[in-house]
Amino acid sequence: MLSHVRKHAFQLGRGPLSPGSRAGVGAAVGLLAIVSAIESADGRGVHYVALMTVAPILAAGFASWRAVTGVGFLALLVGAGFAVADSEMKLTTPVALVGIAFATLVAASVAAVRQGQVERIGELSKLASVAQQAVLRPLGPQVGTLAVAARYISPTATAEIGGDLYEAIDTPYGVRMIIGDVRGKGLDAVRLASIVLGSYRHVAYERPDLRAVVADLDRAVARNVGDEDFVTAAVVEERGGTLTIVNCGHPAPLLLRRGAVIPLEPPAPAPPLGFMPVVRPRVERLEPGDRLLLFTDGLGEARRDGEFFPTADRAWRLLGHGTVGDGLASLETALVEWVHGRLDDDIALVLMEYTGPRSGVTVAVPSWEVGAAES
Repeated sequence: MLSHVRKHAFQLGRGPLSPGSRAGVGAAVGLLAIVSAIESADGRGVHYVALMTVAPILAAGFASWRAVTGVGFLALLVGAGFAVADSEMKLTTPVALVGIAFATLVAASVAAVRQGQVERIGELSKLASVAQQAVLRPLGPQVGTLAVAARYISPTATAEIGGDLYEAIDTPYGVRMIIGDVRGKGLDAVRLASIVLGSYRHVAYERPDLRAVVADLDRAVARNVGDEDFVTAAVVEERGGTLTIVNCGHPAPLLLRRGAVIPLEPPAPAPPLGFMPVVRPRVERLEPGDRLLLFTDGLGEARRDGEFFPTADRAWRLLGHGTVGDGLASLETALVEWVHGRLDDDIALVLMEYTGPRSGVTVAVPSWEVGAAES
Protein backbone atom coordinates (compact mmCIF):
# COMPACT_ATOMS: atom_id res chain seq x y z
CA MET A 1 0.00 0.00 0.00
CA LEU A 2 2.84 2.40 0.75
CA SER A 3 4.25 1.95 -2.75
CA HIS A 4 0.73 2.62 -4.10
CA VAL A 5 0.71 5.99 -2.31
CA ARG A 6 4.15 6.88 -3.66
CA LYS A 7 3.09 6.04 -7.19
CA HIS A 8 0.06 8.32 -7.06
CA ALA A 9 2.08 11.03 -5.32
CA PHE A 10 4.49 11.01 -8.25
CA GLN A 11 1.62 11.31 -10.75
CA LEU A 12 -0.01 14.11 -8.75
CA GLY A 13 3.25 16.06 -8.63
CA ARG A 14 3.71 15.99 -12.41
CA GLY A 15 1.15 18.73 -13.00
CA PRO A 16 2.12 22.40 -13.44
CA LEU A 17 2.15 23.21 -9.73
CA SER A 18 3.55 26.38 -8.22
CA PRO A 19 6.23 26.08 -5.51
CA GLY A 20 3.58 26.74 -2.86
CA SER A 21 1.29 24.09 -4.32
CA ARG A 22 4.13 21.60 -4.48
CA ALA A 23 4.93 22.24 -0.83
CA GLY A 24 1.28 21.78 0.19
CA VAL A 25 0.81 18.66 -1.91
CA GLY A 26 4.12 17.24 -0.72
CA ALA A 27 3.18 17.71 2.94
CA ALA A 28 -0.26 16.17 2.37
CA VAL A 29 1.10 13.18 0.46
CA GLY A 30 3.77 12.72 3.12
CA LEU A 31 1.02 12.54 5.73
CA LEU A 32 -0.84 9.93 3.66
CA ALA A 33 2.34 7.90 3.37
CA ILE A 34 2.91 8.02 7.14
CA VAL A 35 -0.68 7.01 7.92
CA SER A 36 -0.49 4.21 5.33
CA ALA A 37 2.75 2.95 6.83
CA ILE A 38 1.26 2.92 10.35
CA GLU A 39 -1.92 1.23 9.10
CA SER A 40 0.08 -1.42 7.24
CA ALA A 41 2.35 -2.06 10.23
CA ASP A 42 -0.62 -2.40 12.59
CA GLY A 43 -2.06 -5.33 10.66
CA ARG A 44 -5.15 -5.65 12.89
CA GLY A 45 -7.89 -4.17 10.74
CA VAL A 46 -8.50 -0.52 9.82
CA HIS A 47 -7.86 1.93 12.68
CA TYR A 48 -6.10 5.02 11.28
CA VAL A 49 -7.81 5.81 7.96
CA ALA A 50 -9.77 8.64 9.60
CA LEU A 51 -6.50 10.54 10.02
CA MET A 52 -6.37 10.91 6.25
CA THR A 53 -9.03 13.64 6.47
CA VAL A 54 -6.20 15.96 7.53
CA ALA A 55 -4.42 15.59 4.16
CA PRO A 56 -6.72 17.76 1.97
CA ILE A 57 -7.09 20.30 4.78
CA LEU A 58 -3.30 20.54 5.02
CA ALA A 59 -2.98 20.99 1.25
CA ALA A 60 -5.65 23.73 1.22
CA GLY A 61 -3.32 26.13 3.01
CA PHE A 62 -0.92 26.25 0.04
CA ALA A 63 -2.20 24.41 -3.04
CA SER A 64 -4.85 25.22 -5.64
CA TRP A 65 -8.32 23.75 -5.36
CA ARG A 66 -7.52 21.30 -8.16
CA ALA A 67 -4.48 20.02 -6.30
CA VAL A 68 -6.50 19.79 -3.08
CA THR A 69 -9.15 17.77 -4.91
CA GLY A 70 -6.43 15.48 -6.21
CA VAL A 71 -5.05 14.98 -2.70
CA GLY A 72 -8.56 14.22 -1.42
CA PHE A 73 -9.15 11.72 -4.21
CA LEU A 74 -5.84 10.07 -3.43
CA ALA A 75 -6.76 9.87 0.26
CA LEU A 76 -10.11 8.28 -0.62
CA LEU A 77 -8.38 5.81 -2.94
CA VAL A 78 -5.86 4.77 -0.29
CA GLY A 79 -8.54 4.58 2.41
CA ALA A 80 -10.78 2.47 0.16
CA GLY A 81 -7.85 0.17 -0.53
CA PHE A 82 -7.39 -0.49 3.17
CA ALA A 83 -11.16 -0.98 3.58
CA VAL A 84 -11.30 -3.59 0.79
CA ALA A 85 -8.32 -5.42 2.28
CA ASP A 86 -10.00 -5.57 5.69
CA SER A 87 -11.94 -8.82 6.02
CA GLU A 88 -13.75 -7.60 9.12
CA MET A 89 -14.66 -4.07 8.11
CA LYS A 90 -16.35 -2.09 10.86
CA LEU A 91 -18.91 0.70 10.54
CA THR A 92 -16.26 3.26 11.42
CA THR A 93 -14.40 2.61 8.16
CA PRO A 94 -17.18 3.82 5.77
CA VAL A 95 -17.77 6.75 8.12
CA ALA A 96 -14.07 7.64 7.85
CA LEU A 97 -14.27 7.51 4.05
CA VAL A 98 -17.30 9.83 4.09
CA GLY A 99 -15.33 12.13 6.39
CA ILE A 100 -12.45 12.21 3.89
CA ALA A 101 -14.86 13.14 1.08
CA PHE A 102 -16.47 15.89 3.17
CA ALA A 103 -13.09 17.26 4.26
CA THR A 104 -11.99 17.31 0.61
CA LEU A 105 -15.08 19.31 -0.40
CA VAL A 106 -14.56 21.87 2.36
CA ALA A 107 -10.81 22.12 1.76
CA ALA A 108 -11.25 22.56 -2.01
CA SER A 109 -13.75 25.38 -1.38
CA VAL A 110 -11.36 27.12 0.99
CA ALA A 111 -8.51 26.72 -1.49
CA ALA A 112 -10.67 28.17 -4.30
CA VAL A 113 -11.46 31.28 -2.20
CA ARG A 114 -7.81 31.69 -1.20
CA GLN A 115 -6.64 31.21 -4.79
CA GLY A 116 -9.09 33.87 -5.99
CA GLN A 117 -7.75 36.32 -3.42
CA VAL A 118 -4.17 35.59 -4.45
CA GLU A 119 -5.03 36.19 -8.10
CA ARG A 120 -6.73 39.49 -7.26
CA ILE A 121 -3.70 40.61 -5.26
CA GLY A 122 -1.52 39.66 -8.22
CA GLU A 123 -3.64 41.78 -10.55
CA LEU A 124 -3.46 44.71 -8.14
CA SER A 125 0.32 44.34 -8.01
CA LYS A 126 0.46 44.46 -11.81
CA LEU A 127 -1.73 47.58 -11.82
CA ALA A 128 0.54 49.17 -9.20
CA SER A 129 3.56 48.41 -11.36
CA VAL A 130 1.87 50.01 -14.40
CA ALA A 131 0.93 53.04 -12.28
CA GLN A 132 4.50 53.36 -11.07
CA GLN A 133 5.83 53.33 -14.62
CA ALA A 134 3.25 55.94 -15.65
CA VAL A 135 3.87 58.26 -12.68
CA LEU A 136 7.58 57.65 -12.08
CA ARG A 137 9.18 57.08 -15.43
CA PRO A 138 12.64 55.51 -15.50
CA LEU A 139 15.44 58.07 -15.44
CA GLY A 140 18.78 58.10 -17.18
CA PRO A 141 21.29 56.89 -17.75
CA GLN A 142 22.05 60.27 -19.36
CA VAL A 143 19.96 63.44 -19.33
CA GLY A 144 21.75 66.28 -21.10
CA THR A 145 25.15 66.76 -19.46
CA LEU A 146 24.17 64.72 -16.42
CA ALA A 147 24.48 61.04 -15.69
CA VAL A 148 21.31 60.27 -13.70
CA ALA A 149 19.94 57.33 -11.74
CA ALA A 150 16.88 57.03 -9.50
CA ARG A 151 15.49 54.52 -7.05
CA TYR A 152 12.19 54.23 -5.21
CA ILE A 153 12.27 52.26 -1.96
CA SER A 154 8.94 51.19 -0.51
CA PRO A 155 8.54 50.02 3.11
CA THR A 156 6.16 47.25 2.02
CA ALA A 157 6.50 44.59 -0.63
CA THR A 158 2.89 45.07 -1.77
CA ALA A 159 3.20 48.81 -2.45
CA GLU A 160 5.57 49.89 -5.20
CA ILE A 161 4.65 53.55 -5.22
CA GLY A 162 3.49 56.17 -2.75
CA GLY A 163 3.54 59.95 -2.48
CA ASP A 164 7.23 60.50 -3.27
CA LEU A 165 8.01 61.80 -6.75
CA TYR A 166 10.93 62.67 -9.04
CA GLU A 167 11.63 63.62 -12.64
CA ALA A 168 14.56 64.80 -14.77
CA ILE A 169 14.10 66.31 -18.23
CA ASP A 170 16.31 68.08 -20.76
CA THR A 171 14.67 71.42 -21.57
CA PRO A 172 15.68 74.50 -23.62
CA TYR A 173 16.72 76.02 -20.28
CA GLY A 174 19.00 73.16 -19.27
CA VAL A 175 18.44 69.92 -17.43
CA ARG A 176 15.73 70.33 -14.83
CA MET A 177 14.97 67.94 -12.01
CA ILE A 178 12.35 67.81 -9.30
CA ILE A 179 12.04 65.68 -6.20
CA GLY A 180 9.07 65.93 -3.89
CA ASP A 181 7.09 64.33 -1.11
CA VAL A 182 3.32 64.49 -0.77
CA ARG A 183 1.93 64.76 2.74
CA GLY A 184 -0.04 61.62 3.52
CA LYS A 185 -0.16 58.13 2.07
CA GLY A 186 -2.35 55.91 -0.05
CA LEU A 187 -4.18 56.59 -3.28
CA ASP A 188 -4.74 60.29 -2.53
CA ALA A 189 -0.98 60.78 -2.21
CA VAL A 190 -0.38 58.93 -5.49
CA ARG A 191 -3.04 61.06 -7.19
CA LEU A 192 -1.47 64.31 -6.00
CA ALA A 193 2.01 63.10 -6.96
CA SER A 194 0.78 62.40 -10.49
CA ILE A 195 -0.77 65.91 -10.66
CA VAL A 196 2.48 67.57 -9.59
CA LEU A 197 4.53 65.56 -12.07
CA GLY A 198 2.08 66.18 -14.90
CA SER A 199 2.18 69.90 -14.27
CA TYR A 200 5.98 69.90 -13.91
CA ARG A 201 6.50 68.05 -17.18
CA HIS A 202 4.63 70.86 -18.90
CA VAL A 203 5.82 74.02 -17.15
CA ALA A 204 9.50 72.95 -17.04
CA TYR A 205 9.57 73.43 -20.82
CA GLU A 206 7.64 76.70 -20.74
CA ARG A 207 9.07 78.81 -17.91
CA PRO A 208 12.61 80.20 -18.17
CA ASP A 209 12.64 81.12 -14.46
CA LEU A 210 12.53 78.42 -11.79
CA ARG A 211 10.54 80.73 -9.57
CA ALA A 212 7.80 80.78 -12.21
CA VAL A 213 7.95 76.97 -12.33
CA VAL A 214 7.42 76.86 -8.57
CA ALA A 215 4.51 79.33 -8.79
CA ASP A 216 2.78 77.17 -11.41
CA LEU A 217 3.30 74.01 -9.36
CA ASP A 218 1.96 75.75 -6.26
CA ARG A 219 -1.25 76.67 -8.08
CA ALA A 220 -1.63 73.10 -9.37
CA VAL A 221 -1.30 71.76 -5.82
CA ALA A 222 -3.61 74.37 -4.31
CA ARG A 223 -6.37 73.47 -6.77
CA ASN A 224 -6.27 69.79 -5.81
CA VAL A 225 -5.69 69.55 -2.06
CA GLY A 226 -7.38 70.33 1.23
CA ASP A 227 -6.37 73.01 3.68
CA GLU A 228 -3.83 70.82 5.45
CA ASP A 229 -2.33 69.06 2.44
CA PHE A 230 0.92 70.09 0.82
CA VAL A 231 3.93 68.88 -1.16
CA THR A 232 7.54 69.52 -0.22
CA ALA A 233 9.75 69.85 -3.27
CA ALA A 234 13.17 70.83 -4.53
CA VAL A 235 13.55 71.94 -8.15
CA VAL A 236 17.05 71.81 -9.63
CA GLU A 237 18.41 73.20 -12.88
CA GLU A 238 21.80 72.59 -14.48
CA ARG A 239 22.59 75.13 -17.20
CA GLY A 240 26.06 75.51 -18.65
CA GLY A 241 27.71 74.15 -15.52
CA THR A 242 25.66 76.38 -13.21
CA LEU A 243 23.47 74.59 -10.69
CA THR A 244 20.37 76.42 -9.44
CA ILE A 245 18.19 75.05 -6.65
CA VAL A 246 14.87 76.33 -5.32
CA ASN A 247 13.63 74.59 -2.21
CA CYS A 248 10.07 74.44 -0.92
CA GLY A 249 10.33 72.90 2.54
CA HIS A 250 12.27 69.87 1.28
CA PRO A 251 15.45 68.25 2.64
CA ALA A 252 18.51 70.00 1.22
CA PRO A 253 20.31 68.12 -1.61
CA LEU A 254 23.84 66.93 -0.91
CA LEU A 255 26.71 68.00 -3.19
CA LEU A 256 29.55 65.46 -3.34
CA ARG A 257 32.84 67.02 -4.43
CA ARG A 258 36.36 65.58 -4.09
CA GLY A 259 35.53 63.61 -0.94
CA ALA A 260 33.48 66.37 0.70
CA VAL A 261 29.73 66.29 1.29
CA ILE A 262 28.09 69.73 1.21
CA PRO A 263 24.39 70.22 2.15
CA LEU A 264 22.97 72.81 -0.24
CA GLU A 265 20.68 74.61 2.17
CA PRO A 266 18.48 77.36 0.69
CA PRO A 267 19.38 81.01 1.38
CA ALA A 268 16.04 81.39 3.15
CA PRO A 269 13.39 78.83 4.16
CA ALA A 270 10.21 78.59 2.11
CA PRO A 271 6.98 76.68 2.80
CA PRO A 272 5.88 73.65 0.75
CA LEU A 273 3.85 73.77 -2.44
CA GLY A 274 0.26 74.58 -1.61
CA PHE A 275 1.23 77.36 0.83
CA MET A 276 2.30 79.96 -1.79
CA PRO A 277 6.07 79.65 -1.28
CA VAL A 278 8.30 82.62 -2.12
CA VAL A 279 11.63 81.00 -2.94
CA ARG A 280 15.17 82.33 -3.13
CA PRO A 281 17.45 80.31 -5.41
CA ARG A 282 20.79 78.89 -4.39
CA VAL A 283 23.37 78.90 -7.17
CA GLU A 284 26.57 76.82 -7.38
CA ARG A 285 29.18 76.36 -10.09
CA LEU A 286 29.69 72.72 -10.92
CA GLU A 287 32.95 70.91 -11.61
CA PRO A 288 33.16 67.80 -13.79
CA GLY A 289 32.76 64.79 -11.52
CA ASP A 290 30.52 66.59 -9.00
CA ARG A 291 27.60 64.50 -7.82
CA LEU A 292 24.29 65.65 -6.37
CA LEU A 293 22.01 63.49 -4.21
CA LEU A 294 18.33 64.39 -4.07
CA PHE A 295 16.23 62.48 -1.54
CA THR A 296 12.95 62.55 0.35
CA ASP A 297 12.62 62.71 4.12
CA GLY A 298 12.18 58.95 4.44
CA LEU A 299 15.98 58.75 4.18
CA GLY A 300 16.54 61.31 6.91
CA GLU A 301 14.00 59.62 9.20
CA ALA A 302 15.32 56.05 8.78
CA ARG A 303 16.62 54.88 12.16
CA ARG A 304 17.34 51.95 14.42
CA ASP A 305 17.21 52.08 18.20
CA GLY A 306 16.55 55.81 18.00
CA GLU A 307 19.69 56.50 15.93
CA PHE A 308 19.18 58.04 12.49
CA PHE A 309 20.96 56.77 9.41
CA PRO A 310 24.15 58.88 8.99
CA THR A 311 23.52 59.95 5.42
CA ALA A 312 26.02 62.82 5.27
CA ASP A 313 28.78 60.81 6.99
CA ARG A 314 28.45 57.86 4.62
CA ALA A 315 27.44 59.66 1.43
CA TRP A 316 30.87 59.93 -0.19
CA ARG A 317 31.94 56.38 0.64
CA LEU A 318 28.65 54.98 -0.71
CA LEU A 319 27.96 57.33 -3.60
CA GLY A 320 31.31 58.71 -4.71
CA HIS A 321 32.51 55.71 -6.72
CA GLY A 322 31.35 53.62 -9.66
CA THR A 323 28.37 54.71 -11.74
CA VAL A 324 25.52 56.71 -10.28
CA GLY A 325 23.41 53.56 -10.43
CA ASP A 326 26.05 51.65 -8.46
CA GLY A 327 26.08 54.43 -5.89
CA LEU A 328 22.33 54.29 -5.28
CA ALA A 329 22.45 50.50 -5.04
CA SER A 330 25.15 50.78 -2.36
CA LEU A 331 23.14 53.40 -0.48
CA GLU A 332 19.99 51.27 -0.52
CA THR A 333 21.88 48.21 0.71
CA ALA A 334 23.49 50.14 3.56
CA LEU A 335 20.16 51.72 4.48
CA VAL A 336 18.26 48.43 4.58
CA GLU A 337 21.00 46.85 6.68
CA TRP A 338 20.92 49.83 9.06
CA VAL A 339 17.17 49.57 9.75
CA HIS A 340 17.22 45.74 9.68
CA GLY A 341 14.82 45.77 6.74
CA ARG A 342 12.14 47.78 8.57
CA LEU A 343 11.45 51.11 6.89
CA ASP A 344 8.64 53.37 8.05
CA ASP A 345 8.26 55.56 4.98
CA ASP A 346 8.77 55.62 1.22
CA ILE A 347 12.12 56.92 0.01
CA ALA A 348 12.86 58.46 -3.38
CA LEU A 349 16.51 58.86 -4.38
CA VAL A 350 18.03 60.62 -7.38
CA LEU A 351 21.77 60.78 -7.94
CA MET A 352 23.27 62.82 -10.75
CA GLU A 353 26.84 63.43 -11.90
CA TYR A 354 27.94 66.46 -13.90
CA THR A 355 30.04 65.15 -16.78
CA GLY A 356 31.16 68.54 -18.09
CA PRO A 357 29.85 71.15 -20.56
CA ARG A 358 28.43 70.09 -23.88
CA SER A 359 31.01 70.21 -26.63
CA GLY A 360 30.81 73.39 -28.67
CA VAL A 361 27.73 74.70 -26.88
CA THR A 362 27.62 77.89 -24.84
CA VAL A 363 24.58 78.48 -22.66
CA ALA A 364 23.75 81.95 -21.38
CA VAL A 365 23.06 82.25 -17.67
CA PRO A 366 20.30 84.68 -16.62
CA SER A 367 21.47 87.80 -14.79
CA TRP A 368 19.47 87.00 -11.67
CA GLU A 369 21.34 83.68 -11.34
CA VAL A 370 24.71 85.43 -11.73
CA GLY A 371 23.76 87.92 -9.04
CA ALA A 372 22.67 85.13 -6.73
CA ALA A 373 25.96 83.28 -7.27
CA GLU A 374 28.04 86.38 -6.56
CA SER A 375 26.12 87.13 -3.38
